This record gives sequence, C-alpha cells and structure tokens, in this order.
Amino acid sequence: MDLSYSPQEQAFLAEVQAFLAEALPSDISNRVASGAGATRDDMERWHTILNEKGWLGGTWPVEHGGQGWGPIELHIFEEESALANAPRIVPFGLKMLGPVLMQFGTAAQQAEYLPRILDGRDWWCQGYSEPGAGSDLASLKTRADQDGEHYIVNGQKTWTTLGQYANRIFCLVRTKFEGKPQEGISFLLMDLDMPGIEMRPIRLIEGGYEVNEVFFTDVRVPVGNLVGEENMGWTIAKYLLGHERTNIAGTGFSVQAYAQLKDLAQRVTRNGKPLIQNPLFAARMASVEAELEAMKITNLRMLSTAATGGQLTHEPSMLKIKGTVIRQELNDLARRALGPAAAPFPSEDLDNLAIAPPCHGHNAAGYFNNRKISIYGGSNEIQRNILAKGMMRP
Repeated sequence: MDLSYSPQEQAFLAEVQAFLAEALPSDISNRVASGAGATRDDMERWHTILNEKGWLGGTWPVEHGGQGWGPIELHIFEEESALANAPRIVPFGLKMLGPVLMQFGTAAQQAEYLPRILDGRDWWCQGYSEPGAGSDLASLKTRADQDGEHYIVNGQKTWTTLGQYANRIFCLVRTKFEGKPQEGISFLLMDLDMPGIEMRPIRLIEGGYEVNEVFFTDVRVPVGNLVGEENMGWTIAKYLLGHERTNIAGTGFSVQAYAQLKDLAQRVTRNGKPLIQNPLFAARMASVEAELEAMKITNLRMLSTAATGGQLTHEPSMLKIKGTVIRQELNDLARRALGPAAAPFPSEDLDNLAIAPPCHGHNAAGYFNNRKISIYGGSNEIQRNILAKGMMRP
C-alpha cells in the first residue's frame, strides 16, 4: 500500500497551509499555543471563518453544504490545523449529529437542522452518559413515555461537554423496558429551553468547567423529534460512536504536542546539557515518537480503506486506545520536562524560569484534564474488550 500523498493531495496540503496562514486569527492561535485553550468566542469565530470558506463541513456531501472531502483530505486538514494551533472544531453537531441525520434522519429533519449546524445558529451537545451508564451505555435509565404527539422525558445525563454553550441536545432515551436493553433505546432531539430541563456545572480536577449534568423532569418533546424509528437508537448510537472514537484519537493534536515537547527538551537543561540528551528522557521520547508514527500509518491505512469503500469494524477502537494513551504520555513528558514550572499553582518566582515556554502556566491543567480522554467515548478497557472479541471471532 502506497501511503504517500498523491499530487492532488499534495496540492490540497499546500492550499490548507496557505489558508491557515492567512485566515487563522493570530490572537486565537496564540491562545491555543499557550495552552490556555480557545474561548467560546474563539470557537465561534473560527467556526464562522471555516463556514465562509466552505470547509467547515468538509466531509459532508455537496448537497448538504459540504465539500465531499474524502478521509485523506480530512486527515490533512485536521493535522495541519493542529500544527497551526487552530481551535478544536466542536464535534457534536458537525461530526456526530450531522452524519446521523444524513444517515437516519428524515428529509424534513435534514432541511431543518443541517444548515443551522453549519451557520452556527445551533450549538448541540450530547446526552449519552448517565450516572451508572457510561461505558455500559445500554443500561441507561432516562425514559421517554409517549403521550399522544409527545414523549414525556424524565431522567438524568452527565458529563455533557460544553452544554453550557449549547441550545440543543441529542439524547438516548429508553422507550421500551422489555427484552434486551439495547432493543429499547431511541434517539431524540431536544431544545434546551424546553420546560423541565435543568443544567448544572461539574468542576473538573484542574478547576475548569466544561462538563455538566442535565436533569429532565416531565419534558414534553414532539414525536417528530425522534430520529429513525422508535427503539432503533442503539443502532444510531453505535454509528455515532464510531465517528466519536476516531475523532478522540486526535492524531493531529499528538503531532503538534510532540513538536512542542521536542522544542522544550532542546531548551531545558539538566546538569548543563539539553534534556533531549538525557538517556532516560530521550528513550521515552523515542518510544512515544515510534508509537505516534505507527498510529499515523495505521490511521492512513484505515482512511485508505474507507476511501476505497471498505468497512471499518473494530479499528476505531484501536485508534481510540492508542491515540489517548499517546496524548497522555506526551502530557506526562512535558510535565516532567518542566519540573517545578509544571506545578498546578506555580509561585511568582517560577515565572522567571528561563526554561519555561509560553505554555508552562497551563501544563498542569492540560495534564489533569486529559486524564479523562482514556475514559470518555467508551473507556479504553471496554475498547480492548471490543478488539479482543472482534479479532478472535472466527
């Protein structure tokens, strides 16, 4: 298999690099590069810039406002965006709900919601996990009982990422209580301003606020907000999770983080020598670099398979595991390189450390925050079980 870019893909790579150099606002890229992360305004501004270029829904079909990119073009765009310190594109509407509506939604739902995802009128969040129903998602208990032209929804969702910015939520709910748990789940769309919905913030270990818990009390949701058929939500959930797990791998983010780590290790000194010359530290860097290169090749192989019409089954689970482990290792190595400057609450004295790059003040927050990436989207332990079953099945 030839994993090198074709002339057309090389031309696209150059186009992406030129666009990022011209269109990405410097204040946004500087904030992302510093480790502080993008603000809501940053994400919305970048969303608008990409939509005006026509690249926001790059992989969407042209008839739905996209470019019809193949997986290789998407890989190029995401890796170059990460290297340029562009903000993360919020995935819930664009990469999760959008493909679901194209696959399972009615024409009316597609006409209503897809344009609003692209132009930013709707910010979606995801209502999957519940207390007691995370990786074991089929055990969810939020219920939707039909009452004429409405479902009456009661229950709770948790770990709702960026829900504080959202105006809509897509949810898995239980509509049948007999038989296998997977057979009684449905997929509903809701407006967050509906009576009976309450969102409460959850503070994370590093002090940040990006996740929430959501409570539903007798929420009346029109039956027309059901996506697909009633009780087929598990099929939709698996389809959506395949997109989410591949996205969580974050190959582009790891490439960018490794470049920052390498620069840091060349500037930090231990015993009068650059840290990159320390045998133990250099060995760990070499190991994670080899893992990263292997993941990039594996990712390209999977993208090539998808581009030629092949089916991916358990492969997204492999990417999810390796991608999250690599990102956490890169966080740990940067923390070790910075030493005292990586303290969660460094004293003012540390601000004058010559070794500290612009991102040092946010290193601890990034390290603690990324402990979660091996858990959400289906924990790595669960993904290993999926791989074992898929690869050992006759």
